[in-house]
Amino acid sequence: MLSVLDAEAKILDLATLPQALAHTESLDLHQASGRVLAETVVSPLDVPHWDNSAMDGYAVRYIDVQAATADQPVTLTVTETIPAGQPPTQAVGPGQAARILTGAMMPVGADTVVMQEVTQRQATQVKILAAPEVGQFVRRQGSFYRAGSPLLFPGIGLNGPEIAVLASAQYAQVRVYRQPRVAILSTGNELVEPGTPLQPGQLVDSNQYALAALVRRAGGLPIPLGIIPDQPQTLRQAIATALSQSDIILSSGGVSVGDYDYVDQILADLGATLHIRAVAVKPGKPLTVATLPPGATGMPPLYFGLPGNPVSALVSFWRFVEPALRKRSGLGQGWSPGFVSAITDQPLKATGRRETYVWGHLRITPQGYRFELAGGSHSSGNLVNLAGTNGLAVVPVGTTLIGAHEPVQVMVVGDLR
Repeated sequence: MLSVLDAEAKILDLATLPQALAHTESLDLHQASGRVLAETVVSPLDVPHWDNSAMDGYAVRYIDVQAATADQPVTLTVTETIPAGQPPTQAVGPGQAARILTGAMMPVGADTVVMQEVTQRQATQVKILAAPEVGQFVRRQGSFYRAGSPLLFPGIGLNGPEIAVLASAQYAQVRVYRQPRVAILSTGNELVEPGTPLQPGQLVDSNQYALAALVRRAGGLPIPLGIIPDQPQTLRQAIATALSQSDIILSSGGVSVGDYDYVDQILADLGATLHIRAVAVKPGKPLTVATLPPGATGMPPLYFGLPGNPVSALVSFWRFVEPALRKRSGLGQGWSPGFVSAITDQPLKATGRRETYVWGHLRITPQGYRFELAGGSHSSGNLVNLAGTNGLAVVPVGTTLIGAHEPVQVMVVGDLR
């Protein structure tokens, strides 16, 4: 068995996006949120585009107001009002000021803005009651960004701030990496679709729906292929079908050493290279990771054979599949899970033989992060108490107990509230 860190390193190496084969597409800016940038962004405009005011007040010449005080105010003549979006119509000369609003273009001659709170307006005149600093509240053209230099780089995720930068750079469309297509199939004669009346011995297939949701959240495009019975030829055909239309293939079940576990042999028959067959982790020890010959997408697909037990499948996805998916989506960094140090509310137990993940709720308190262990059985087949999980506490190899109120590393797998 590989250690968790060795398995992660190997998987991330296999997940490297072949740049020569990377597929991209151009999207309208409104559709680009959550995608990964695939081009270097350069703007033809300085930011700010021109000198403008950072405050409602009066555009003045510093030399005129440098000695102003409340006892000895300086009186200036107001020549015009400059709202945002309209250029000034005249220059500011000696003894003059222009009423200016936030974001408005600075008039020629003015070099400083006095905020309105330290002024008194009287008809066409304004009294300056305090001396500003030279250049105060003026945002200079190009002080944030100079036109022609790189603004954003390939490999960054596009969310609100990045979309705003693209819009300000006059990008109505942007080139992004294509979302990785992830084929998902569940194996097992015992599985039935949700809504099907259960016969004795049957189980509802929850893995396919959970994995599709997690793939979508991680930026992939799920392709559910349904339930595949434990029949070698049928399973072989399903994997071949997945190979023809996906960049990553996820199967759950059939990767252990049981009489009906055919996945590894079928992969070998299809020309795959098996890189991982087991990891020293609990839950989720049986994990098959393989690379297959390039399919229709032109990219060598990654194959992940996950355990069939629901909790094992989800933990394996969070720990190993999601980082690979994020890297293959084109992200330049930040693939691995995030960990925080927390204080556990309950004792956490393990055998010490494998790195153990126990699930629960991570919350933020004024004193720092706290971890609350989910109640009930922590069996790999019990997904009921997995609902609401946003953190997996890690009990390292060689540790059998982390006591209540002691520190623990927690892998963040959901939103913190």
